[in-house]
Amino acid sequence: MKSKRYKKLPTNTKELQSEKIEKILSSVKSNCTTKFDESLDLSFRINNKQKKNEINLRTVVNLPGGTGKSVKVAVVCEENKINEANEANADIVGADDLVEKIKNGELNFEKLICTPSMMIKLSKLGKVLGPKGLMPNPKLGTVTNEIAKAVTEAKAGQVEIRNDKDGNIGLSIGKKSFEDQKIIKNFNAVLGALEKEKSNFAIKGDLVKQVFITSSMGVSYKIKLEKSI
Repeated sequence: MKSKRYKKLPTNTKELQSEKIEKILSSVKSNCTTKFDESLDLSFRINNKQKKNEINLRTVVNLPGGTGKSVKVAVVCEENKINEANEANADIVGADDLVEKIKNGELNFEKLICTPSMMIKLSKLGKVLGPKGLMPNPKLGTVTNEIAKAVTEAKAGQVEIRNDKDGNIGLSIGKKSFEDQKIIKNFNAVLGALEKEKSNFAIKGDLVKQVFITSSMGVSYKIKLEKSI
């Protein structure tokens, strides 16, 4: 059953022509009528059905304007790197002791970073970390000896871009309270990451078919891209 608040939102946005994000933002924000600071979320439909193979896109992007969310970061590393992780403001840090806690199901964090040598031990915990999307990955920068850099980026506004089996990608690029320019910069950073990833695949046609933006409790609008990706 739809709430009174939701019934007051526009009902024809799906029928509207696509517009550049600069023109849409005011409408999206005006629909943020809840009492909390709603997230502004993107939804991409990509051209993942190829003749030779499906596209499995997975990467990260550093949003210049941040996400407006705090991320709890855990680090598994050698004893001599624990201070480095703590100084970078990692929330949970440990060596074999933390591996054992994770093994027992203690997953009170949102991102896990580890050094290459400790990855050997974590790789055995795929059944624990895999379903939660927490397994560290070199491609995503979460298996690295540069612990301080990885922690800083994770907390500063790094988000993962990953498509599902139907070719959908969903991610947040900020909050209603963000200045428009900050949201636009985040949006362009995401497009840049997708454009870079496109070169890694033998794609026939465009990678991105459609892009929508909505707020947490709002309705979606179609975004017009300045150039094809």
